[in-house]
Amino acid sequence: MSKFVDKLQSLSKSSTTPIGFHPSVAELKSPAMLLIAGLSETQVKEAKIVADVNADAGLILSEGPSAKIVKQVVEAVGNVPLGVFVKGMSEEKINELASVGCDFVVFDIKIAAAVLSKKEVGKFLMIEPSLDQGLVRAINSLEVDGVFINSRDGDSFVAVEHLLVCRRFVELLEKPVMISLPSLVTKAALTSLWQAGIDGVVAPSTESVEALAELKKMIGDLPRGARDRRSKAGVVLPHYGGSVAGEEEDEEEEEV
Repeated sequence: MSKFVDKLQSLSKSSTTPIGFHPSVAELKSPAMLLIAGLSETQVKEAKIVADVNADAGLILSEGPSAKIVKQVVEAVGNVPLGVFVKGMSEEKINELASVGCDFVVFDIKIAAAVLSKKEVGKFLMIEPSLDQGLVRAINSLEVDGVFINSRDGDSFVAVEHLLVCRRFVELLEKPVMISLPSLVTKAALTSLWQAGIDGVVAPSTESVEALAELKKMIGDLPRGARDRRSKAGVVLPHYGGSVAGEEEDEEEEEV
């Protein structure tokens, strides 16, 4: 199984400890949120910083990197799982990436459906903030391990709009949800994303080792414990004064 998927599953377990029970040592060590370091395919030499800052994963954001480049980046990041954005790639190309050590793939809804049956790598769907609510719910029936929200390019801070989009998807989905950070974020903004239910953040590929290390520290400072992650209770309509049927029967008895 994908090492990154394993980390997400551990994250989920550590955030759902029942009230009255003490979390295990492994759960206490689990971060409140995962850090995915964004990479470009030209950053083979710089990819080592992913391991240096102890990121939870690396993700090549460039479309269509060669298997040769992916293999070099896998070697550079060491034991850190590496993912690739595979927009438009064929099933055979993904098989090739898996053979050189790619741990998970991220793809959009236009990719061939055959990719969903792949067992060699973790599978994550990239979705747009504007995706129809019905289609979002339908993702729960797909064989994917989670979703990445495609944030807009050019954003320089986490806006209220980001939080609303995150909350909307988190409440509709039964799978882990990640989002790309627009740039460096404050501790308050990161905490807001965590409270909105986000499981992982993707740092831009332009960040320095110092910036990534600071982001990792901020994640480490996030509160432990369960979040009110999803509000999935069915809609209950208000009910006043008993049943309509009961009132009609009472009226008929009075007339008699």
